[in-house]
Amino acid sequence: MSAPLYGLLAEFASADALIAAARQARAHGYANLEAYSPFPLEELDVLVGMKRNHVPLITLLGGIAGGAGTYAMQWYSAVLDYPINVGGRPMHSWPSFIPATFEITILGAAVAAVLGMLLLNGLPRLHHPLFDVEEFDLASRNRFFLCLPAQDPAFDRQRSGALLEGMNPLLVREVAA
Repeated sequence: MSAPLYGLLAEFASADALIAAARQARAHGYANLEAYSPFPLEELDVLVGMKRNHVPLITLLGGIAGGAGTYAMQWYSAVLDYPINVGGRPMHSWPSFIPATFEITILGAAVAAVLGMLLLNGLPRLHHPLFDVEEFDLASRNRFFLCLPAQDPAFDRQRSGALLEGMNPLLVREVAA
């Protein structure tokens, strides 16, 4: 009985070869491609099926929550809980609430952005099956990799392997899960 398979990984020598391989895999019905490159490739995000993320919305909501919470806390303490008449100013003196509200709005947005990015990226992930492939460390230097995950509906071990071999890669490896 064979070990569970994460997918098939193909190594390419150039960015053009990786983009051509991703196009070909997409044309054969693969919806969940994974591509790895040492630098960003403009066309690649569309080919691998990247979707808009929700980090901007999470950042906005974090900023709104931080700002509204800070303003509400200041208003409650100055108007309801412990009102002090300082220099004849009104109890709800909103200009004095703005600096702290602004600062905590920025802090809330920044914290929400970092946490949202980490959660949506599935981090922290200490180990990935591709790290077991010896050649994969070249993905950060000078090689380009395309992975066909086994969970893709179009994946078939023999058919997918033949497809990758037909793309003239430097190597094709099975990646254990």
